[in-house]
Amino acid sequence: MKRNICMIGICILLFAIPITAWLISDRANKQLYEDTFISMDTPMKLSANGPKAKIIVNESKKKVDELNEMASPTIATSDVSKINKAAGKNYVKVHPEIIKMLVSSQKYSKISNGVWDISVGPLANLWAIGTDKAKKPSDIDIKTKLPLIDYNKIKINEKDNSVMLMETGMAIDLGGIAKGFAVDEVDKIYKKYNAQNGLIDLGSSSIYGIGKNGKNSPWSIGIKHPRSDGSDKYIGIIKISNQGISTSGDYQRYFIQNGKRYHHIISPSTGYPVDNGVMSVTVVVDGSVPDNGMLADILSLTVFGLGPDKGIKLINSMPNVSCIVTTTNFKIYKSSGFKDKIINLNEDFKFVN
Repeated sequence: MKRNICMIGICILLFAIPITAWLISDRANKQLYEDTFISMDTPMKLSANGPKAKIIVNESKKKVDELNEMASPTIATSDVSKINKAAGKNYVKVHPEIIKMLVSSQKYSKISNGVWDISVGPLANLWAIGTDKAKKPSDIDIKTKLPLIDYNKIKINEKDNSVMLMETGMAIDLGGIAKGFAVDEVDKIYKKYNAQNGLIDLGSSSIYGIGKNGKNSPWSIGIKHPRSDGSDKYIGIIKISNQGISTSGDYQRYFIQNGKRYHHIISPSTGYPVDNGVMSVTVVVDGSVPDNGMLADILSLTVFGLGPDKGIKLINSMPNVSCIVTTTNFKIYKSSGFKDKIINLNEDFKFVN
C-alpha cells in the first residue's frame, strides 16, 4: 500500500510499488519458514523462525489482507473509498486502525509544513502514474485540483472513529503509510508468538528485520540503484537487526516525456512531481521507536519532499532514526546517526558528508 509531500503527494505511493530495496539472500536455516504472496497490489515475503513459524506467517498474511480491505482506495467497500465518496457530505465511521493512520498523517503534515499530505489523492488520480493511464495533465487541470489539497480539511472525530473530508472532490490516499502500518501490525503478531528471528518484507520498500538471519548475522538489505534496471545493482547494502527500513525513490513508478522524468511522488504545493534533485531516500528506524514501520514510511517520503538539507535536519532531531539521501548527481547525504550503516557502496556514488 505504498504509492507518494510540500511534496509528498507522496501518499501517492499507492499500492503497487516496484522494488525499492532488495533482500540479499543470506539466510540458510532449515527452521526458517517463508512464504510469498501478493497483497496491497504488491509482492510480499514473510520469514519466521521456530516451531510456530508457519502459524506466525499465516496469521500475518491474514492481517495484511484485512488492512488492505480497509485502506485500499481501489476497493469500493474499503473505509478509504467510503471516506472519499462522502467528501463534502458527511462523516463516515471507520475502523480505529484507519483513524490511527489519519491522526499520524496529520501530525507529520504539521511537522513538515504540508510536505507530507495524504489529501493529495485528487492529484494522484489526475497523474495516474503507475497505471496505463499515466499522463502529464494540463496546467489548468492541476490548478483546479490544488485547492482540494489540504490536510487541515480532514476532520477526525476520535471519540466515535469518524472522518469527513470538508470539500467535495477531496480524496485521501494512504499509500505512503499503510504498508508501514502493516509492518507494525505484523510485528505485533511475531512478538505474540515470541519469534526471535524473522523478516517482514511488505513490498521491499517497507521492511522490518527481527533478530538475525540463518547465518546468525543481521539481515542484509540491498538499496536499489535508482538508475539501473538490474536487480543486482545496488547503491549499497544496509544491515538491520530489530530495525525498520523504508526506501522511496523517483524510479518506483514513472514515465518519461520529452526527455523529462515524471514520477509518482507529487508535490501538494505545486501539483507536479517533486523536482528537488533527490532520487532516493532510505530511512532506518530502531525497533525501540513506537510505530517504527509506519514512521519509516512517512519519513522516507517526507525527506524526499524536503530535500537533503531540511530532510536531514528533521531526521537529526529524532532519536534512533537515521537516513541517507541520494541525489541525481549521484551524491549521498547522510544523517548524523547513519554512520557506517551502508557497506559495499557502489562506485557510482560518493558521500558528501
